Amino acid sequence: MGGPRRKLLKPKPPQPPNLSRVWLDAFVEYAAGECHLAENTVAAYRRDLRRFSEWLAGRKIPELTIRDLADYTTWLHGKQLAPASLARHLVSLKVFFRYLQLEGVLKDNLAELLGSQKLWQRIPQVLSPEQIDQLLESPQSYDPFWRRDRAMLELLYATGCRASELSNLALRDMHFEESYCLCHGKGSKERLVPLGARAIEAVKAYLEHERTALLERAASPPAWVLLSYRGRRLRRERIWELLKRYVQRIGAPPLVSPHTMRHSFATHMLAGGADLRQVQEMLGHASIATTQIYTHVDPTRLKSVHSQFHPRA
Repeated sequence: MGGPRRKLLKPKPPQPPNLSRVWLDAFVEYAAGECHLAENTVAAYRRDLRRFSEWLAGRKIPELTIRDLADYTTWLHGKQLAPASLARHLVSLKVFFRYLQLEGVLKDNLAELLGSQKLWQRIPQVLSPEQIDQLLESPQSYDPFWRRDRAMLELLYATGCRASELSNLALRDMHFEESYCLCHGKGSKERLVPLGARAIEAVKAYLEHERTALLERAASPPAWVLLSYRGRRLRRERIWELLKRYVQRIGAPPLVSPHTMRHSFATHMLAGGADLRQVQEMLGHASIATTQIYTHVDPTRLKSVHSQFHPRA
């Protein structure tokens, strides 16, 4: 006779997550390592899922229904988020639920049943050419590092770069003789953007008179064009803060952001007669549908097109 039989231990199913720090960190590692998402995208997903965790308030994710998730989207609308932010929140949720599916926590990904938000539910705000001129001239000699700030503003308007792209712009990306710079956009995509004479002049003045002084505060020679007062990379958050300071100085609308400069760049290019495809390339848009919103912003361009092509104009 053999000894007493051992009970076979069944593997424990994954525990239902309530989006603890452990699950969030594991997902972030998955998004960066397995999905190869950009650092900024991963950081945005983390922020979005923290908001989702706030809404969960003790609910178990596997027990959620599609009605619950619909309530979550309603809750997000109540936060007065921009359409683009709402859309990204839903993408973050879908990717996270897909990850839980792979881990065996979820059998079905109900988040995939949520509709996608329309990104452009409102026309983007732009500044007039006159307001842009005032803004570009607003940094004065009494401001700390005013040449850097003027170079920053000129680059935002001249290139249509996002704040994160401008923050990561390196000296090796600047090609003054050929009048262009190399921008590193979303998904590690690169694009060439022409530089105007005024932007080149402003950047050169900053490099000659201020950047050398900022370099003395750096622990090692930094690669970036725009530096903080400690000689480090000028973060995108600081770019926002500096822009807000000069926007307030000229009395422009308080909601102006680095993306407003990007919108103004595109709108003014189209108003000047630029081709839509060319603007799409300079902005780094994957789809021309994203660029088309700017054709609705400038009324003078619409009137010109109407009078030129409408038979009853």
